[in-house]
Amino acid sequence: MPDLQTVRYAVRGSISRWFERPAVSLLVTLKFTPSSATFVGLLIAFIAAYFVSEGEFLVAGLLVLVGSVFDLLDGGIARSTGRVSKRGALMDSVFDRVAEVAVLVGLAIYFLSGPGASDTGVVLAFVAVAGSLMVSYVRARAEGMGVKGTAGFLTRPERVVVLVVALVAGYPLVALWILGVGTPLSATWRFIDAWRAIGPE
Repeated sequence: MPDLQTVRYAVRGSISRWFERPAVSLLVTLKFTPSSATFVGLLIAFIAAYFVSEGEFLVAGLLVLVGSVFDLLDGGIARSTGRVSKRGALMDSVFDRVAEVAVLVGLAIYFLSGPGASDTGVVLAFVAVAGSLMVSYVRARAEGMGVKGTAGFLTRPERVVVLVVALVAGYPLVALWILGVGTPLSATWRFIDAWRAIGPE
């Protein structure tokens, strides 16, 4: 039976072949640069955060989907145009984190003062923020020590899928339960895997 990593890479390979490559070609034709795609993705995420804070979950979910498409394609644009750079990679990584935090903070604002006010929702939103950041942080530290650090689940693409589906369906609290519980577990799993890979010193 294939493990989680094998399934994940197979899915991403299919997405790359059937969606990413044609979409990258289109954006390159439209004169998008890697940086402009990254900025557009971040801008859309901020707009989505506003709508989610207002309880407009369908619009917010669709915006998160569109914004994530630009996040997905900026690297492809960089590779296809020969513009791969360390600055671009840094900006892409940081802006992805900011975009995700913005939407989760928007959810926290909604559950803090919106018609569906819920202390549980607020707590879960901030736990989800911390958990998602830790998933990325553990990978960064592991890679800095020469270890892959890619184990676990609920990485950025999976978190986007959870947010989009739950928001479009109108169940934002479900998304927060999944992310609030799942991201700390994923970060822990990734930490343990990296710890074992490093081995005794």
